[in-house]
Amino acid sequence: MSGKKILIVDYDAKNLEHMTELFTPQKLTIVTANDGQMAYEKYQEEKPDLIILEAMLPKLHGFDLTQKIYGETKGSVPIVIVTGLYKGAQYRNEALRSFGAADYFEKPFDDNQLVSSVMNLLSDEIDIEEELPDPDTVLSYLSQMSKKTASPSKEEKLS
Repeated sequence: MSGKKILIVDYDAKNLEHMTELFTPQKLTIVTANDGQMAYEKYQEEKPDLIILEAMLPKLHGFDLTQKIYGETKGSVPIVIVTGLYKGAQYRNEALRSFGAADYFEKPFDDNQLVSSVMNLLSDEIDIEEELPDPDTVLSYLSQMSKKTASPSKEEKLS
């Protein structure tokens, strides 16, 4: 896991310190921010592999930040929301379905579950661009497949 970078965002200095301590043993590079605007700037500068953020952030709300980054990265940078304010299934569902969050935790959270979720999300990352064929190869393949499965024409049926 070394070489991975995470961005941790929380307006509360104690929470920020606690989460930083949680991930220090994981040999991750940790970048922190204490408001949404700073978090977005750090995201752009640092290019983290994963972001953990409090939903309730000054300057740029955590849900808006999640949606913005998800839109820009098309989900390639997992975002884990940790919040003390937005509790309940409706907020969790909205964060996961509408805003693109990869996971959602309510404070107080179980430290081990958070670390486990983050480490799983980091290990699930694969560089799919190398595994996908180029568009021409796909089109060629599809063209060949459609010729094989095309129904015979009227002339072919008559002969």
